[in-house]
Amino acid sequence: MKKIAILGSTGSIGTQTLEVVSNNGDMQVCALAAGGNISLLEEQIRKFGPRLVAVWTEDKAKELKEKIKDLDVKVVSGMDGLLEVAAVPESDILVTAIVGMIGILPTIEAIKAGKDIALANKETLVTAGHIIMPLARRHGVSILPVDSEHSAIFQSLQGGRQKEVAKLLLTASGGPFRGRKRKELMNIQVEDALKHPNWEMGRKITIDSSTMVNKGLEVIEAKWLFDISTEQIQVVVQPQSIIHSMVEYVDGAVIAQLGTPNMKLPIQYALYYPERRYLPGDRLDFKALSQITFEEPDMETFYGLKLAYRAGKEGGSLPTVFNAANEKAVSMFLERKIQYLQIPEIIQACMEQHKNIESPTVDEILNTEKETYEFIKNRW
Repeated sequence: MKKIAILGSTGSIGTQTLEVVSNNGDMQVCALAAGGNISLLEEQIRKFGPRLVAVWTEDKAKELKEKIKDLDVKVVSGMDGLLEVAAVPESDILVTAIVGMIGILPTIEAIKAGKDIALANKETLVTAGHIIMPLARRHGVSILPVDSEHSAIFQSLQGGRQKEVAKLLLTASGGPFRGRKRKELMNIQVEDALKHPNWEMGRKITIDSSTMVNKGLEVIEAKWLFDISTEQIQVVVQPQSIIHSMVEYVDGAVIAQLGTPNMKLPIQYALYYPERRYLPGDRLDFKALSQITFEEPDMETFYGLKLAYRAGKEGGSLPTVFNAANEKAVSMFLERKIQYLQIPEIIQACMEQHKNIESPTVDEILNTEKETYEFIKNRW
């Protein structure tokens, strides 16, 4: 029986991971970590029976301890708690489903402890891919992608060898504002940007999808996951979200992974790789599917994607600036402190003022994040 730990168990990926666990019945949950949704976390603890649980603040930890005082569960908090969950001795694989650079240190801890990583925390590779991937190779650990697009590429790569890859074709839905120009985005409100046409995701990722920044983060992540240059990664807008991504080989063959928009498929594939298992849910109906269309991304209107390519190409600490600036700008937009079009403006301004560090340490990555936040605080 495979044993797992989950960081971010009450979020979108975390809850769907637990649904996959329930559907299969041969996987044991050893440890969970969550933010502040204590009611849902309590339900998960009572259903799945982990012996170790982490929450972020001490206050929430005390609240949880009171709620589950009838159970034999150790409750920890803060970064130390996340690290303990990440390296819990009983687990075989860690699902990193938390959002943000907070995932870097737990991922490193898990790799050092010999845990395979089911990666849904893209910021870890975006900012620290130069540290994470070599470390995983040294420890013989697998990094298994959970993002739909990266899972699709991973699946498509089973049809050939790394040296035979010509390029990766990373698909994007185009988000709710596909086809619009900048002047049409001037008065976009939070509610507008949260209406994704195909996927149900967390608020931050949904905003990122609308600006195409999410696709930019995925470009940088793919660079590290698949050991390929950003010049070999092409973003293709595929509005129906049927083709999840593709690989083009040197002979011109293109292998794609298709399916309905369903995050449980990449989650389950990562957890059981290389085995495929039955997954309940809708199937593609090719009789009903009238067409699959493709478009070029508009990198002038949605220039956050162009900035991501620049950050990915230059590397160093610049991807950290790109990620941190976006994270802060999206938070400010959700709090209605800035306008929608200011999100890429803030990212660009932060990148322009940054002095790049060629191969940053973890401390330098975290300091760069703080400096970026401080720059934004002082200017906006």
